[in-house]
Order: sequence, then C-alpha cells, then structure tokens
Amino acid sequence: MIKPIYLYGAPVLREKAVEADLSKPSEIKALVQDLKDTLTRADGCGLAAPQIGVSQRVVIVDGDVVADTYDYLKGFRRTLINPVIVEESKEQTTYSEGCLSIPGIYCDVTRPKVITVEYYDEDLKLQSETFDNFAARMIQHELSHLDGDLFTDHAAPIRRKMLSSKLQNIIKGKVHPHYNSKLK
Repeated sequence: MIKPIYLYGAPVLREKAVEADLSKPSEIKALVQDLKDTLTRADGCGLAAPQIGVSQRVVIVDGDVVADTYDYLKGFRRTLINPVIVEESKEQTTYSEGCLSIPGIYCDVTRPKVITVEYYDEDLKLQSETFDNFAARMIQHELSHLDGDLFTDHAAPIRRKMLSSKLQNIIKGKVHPHYNSKLK
C-alpha cells in the first residue's frame, strides 16, 4: 500500500529505529511491500521504514531509477532488514545527495566508497554483501535514516547554514512534492 512519506521536521525521522522482529515475518513482508509501493510511486532510489512513519530497521534500494547515469545499477534492488555495516573503506567519495523526505534540496556528502553489510533479506535469510560506488552510497544514505540522521547533517557547515531557510520552509509546509507526503 502506498504510504505518505514523512518530511523534514517529523519526529520519526530523528528517532533511532528498533530492530524488526524476525519472529513476525508477515508483518515484515507487509512493511517491505508498503516500502516498495511507496518508493515506486515517489520514483526514488531508496526508502527507509522511518520515512513512512515506521521506526524499524528496514530499508529498500532500487538502482533502476539511476541506471541512466550508473548503468551498472540496472536491475540492482535490495531489501535490507536489520542491516549492520561491518566494514567500510578508508577511501571516501563525494556525491550530491537528495532525499524524498527533504524534497528539492541537494548537497554534497562524503561517505566511504566501499562497505560490507550484514542484513536479512526478504526471505529472512542472513546475508553479507560488499557494495561500492553509488550502490554503497544509496545504502549508506538509507541506513543513516535508521539512526535518525539525514543527509543534510553530513553537509559542510556553511552549506547547512545556506539550506536552513529551505529546511524551515519544509517544516512550515511550503513544499509540495509530487508524491503523498506528511509533515508530522
């Protein structure tokens, strides 16, 4: 089911999400389906459960949306349940990031180029996988949501200051994304 995406200023976006209860597979599958339906409607490349108001450690990423720019991401889709980064490279990369919860705002964020993540997949099987380049970027961005961090928190201080009025406009409801959204 398509859910509204919570926007900047919603308290759920600043909470540390709890682990999904693996003993309740039907609830997890329903949450994953809601995330997929909502992401498809919003036309984004990733979505975390807190963005639809559910404070659980579940994220999805879909590289098809960015495959025109990053052709190696064609067909790249992952569901990560209770993910943990177990290793990250010292080498960093900087990309311009945006977020469905912060519509219309983009800024450069530096993150590790390569990460290894342990997570449960949709079948609740434990996986360990290494991701690099923009796949690593998408996953790190979504995992940040699980800890109550937003990409703007990682921007340079001067950039954050420059964005402050735009962020306040989101809080005041002066933004109208093309997808169903919710402020609180």
